[in-house]
Amino acid sequence: MKVISTKKAPAAIGPYNQAIQVGNLLYTSGQIPIDPATGVFVEGGIKEQTRQSLKNVKAVLEEAGLEMGNVVKTTVFLADMNDFADMNSVYAEFFTEPYPARSAVAVKTLPKGALVEIEVVAALS
Repeated sequence: MKVISTKKAPAAIGPYNQAIQVGNLLYTSGQIPIDPATGVFVEGGIKEQTRQSLKNVKAVLEEAGLEMGNVVKTTVFLADMNDFADMNSVYAEFFTEPYPARSAVAVKTLPKGALVEIEVVAALS
């Protein structure tokens, strides 16, 4: 087991890590739309928050020597399922064929009042 950590994504604020590599798989913790440079949420709505969450995912992957094309599974947590279409349009900017498997669920609340949180599982080449 190997811990992955980068300053290019928000630091863990509890008893967890940004990502853990086990064998040929990398599991990321959920990334919320905190700008690591400022420590606060990006301004805007679901599109901006989705973009920042995915930038944070990308930064963690890059620290492990991976890219978005290595992602095999994503889980998207939404505060409101009515935001699905807007989230999906930004999500499509980050992934190409073959797309990873995905689950998208609405939850009652997310950390710090985020509109979206995204976690991934990636395969090492």
